[in-house]
Amino acid sequence: MEDASRIRLGIIGLGVMGAEMLDVAQRHPRFEVVAAADPSPRAVASARAVHPGPSYVDDADELLGHHALDAVYIASPPATHAHHAIRAMEAGLAVFAEKPLSVDLAEGREMVRVAAATGTANALNFVMSDRGAALAVGNAIRTGEVGTIRGIEMRFTFPQWPRAFQESARWVAGRAQGGFLREVASHYLFLTDRLLGPLQPSRTHVTYGATAEDAAYGLFLAGDVPVTLSGQVAAGPETYEWTLLGTERSYRITDWARLWVGDDQGWTPVDVDEPRGSEHTRLSEFARAVRGEDTTLADFAAGLRVQELVEHFHRELG
Repeated sequence: MEDASRIRLGIIGLGVMGAEMLDVAQRHPRFEVVAAADPSPRAVASARAVHPGPSYVDDADELLGHHALDAVYIASPPATHAHHAIRAMEAGLAVFAEKPLSVDLAEGREMVRVAAATGTANALNFVMSDRGAALAVGNAIRTGEVGTIRGIEMRFTFPQWPRAFQESARWVAGRAQGGFLREVASHYLFLTDRLLGPLQPSRTHVTYGATAEDAAYGLFLAGDVPVTLSGQVAAGPETYEWTLLGTERSYRITDWARLWVGDDQGWTPVDVDEPRGSEHTRLSEFARAVRGEDTTLADFAAGLRVQELVEHFHRELG
């Protein structure tokens, strides 16, 4: 692909995800990273040492206002998503953002409104949008292998929060922007929404530790299908488990990507033919969205549905 046809990308936020996406985008044939922004001199210096080519600034507004861009990737803390995304969309730029969409529902709704009004490509980086195990479950539903869906169960356990790789991102630990519901459960709520349709909260309960939630329980309905979620910060192995219960077969995804099929003989691991899915594949999907093509990514409207479910837990206690 000729350089002239590459998508000129700006990156806002150079923490764990921003630094990873910078590395992926620098090696992606459809993107040229023009500029990146982060208020942390250490984060900027670290990124520049590995990738000296882009222009680095400490202010996202400067990046959006003074660089020739086609698109932006937003990996700054969630409370900043709306400001950056709305300004970018109003400037005609496509936006690819980390989840959650926002932590303020009014801001999330405004992001969806501006996306519709401007017609700009918009997407959230939910990993289950193209993960092979999730695609295989979707195919099993379409082909009837599941039979009638009786329910969805989600279970998460964390021996510590935040997880070790996120300890430098202080906002992940706090109730205002972080917690495992926004950071982890949102991916699986998105998957459930995609496979079964919009979910309606029936009952949610959450308790908080010193910072973010330390336990959460939720019951939702997708039509007449019950969907349950339980998560705890507690002793034991780190657990990520999403289970679809069917009358013919049941399916379970563990550890983000491992697929199991259940029947009266028990649970059997399944080799997934589809690619696992990665930041590279989702960046490729974003390139398709920028070009006006169909994509597997979640758009802001789907992100708002997930945000409303997650924030329903936190509204319970005001």
